[in-house]
Amino acid sequence: MDQQQRVHLELSADEALVLFEFVSRFTESDQLSIADQAEARALWNLCGLLQKQLAQPFSAKYSDLLAQARDRLRDEDTEATGS
Repeated sequence: MDQQQRVHLELSADEALVLFEFVSRFTESDQLSIADQAEARALWNLCGLLQKQLAQPFSAKYSDLLAQARDRLRDEDTEATGS
């Protein structure tokens, strides 16, 4: 997928709110943890939506495609280890 292409996902208002809280906590603490089962459900739902939109996870070149996507998204001052 070209970097310029976009993926459009439709979330319910509840999913959006619960995911916002989940991501906000991560942003503040730099730790991922499920505080409520609804967060797990929202993440599962999001994964299902992504599976419907993306072809790359089913490609034989998935590892390379993922590495390239990570390289494009990574902050310039962050090493490949993600630290």
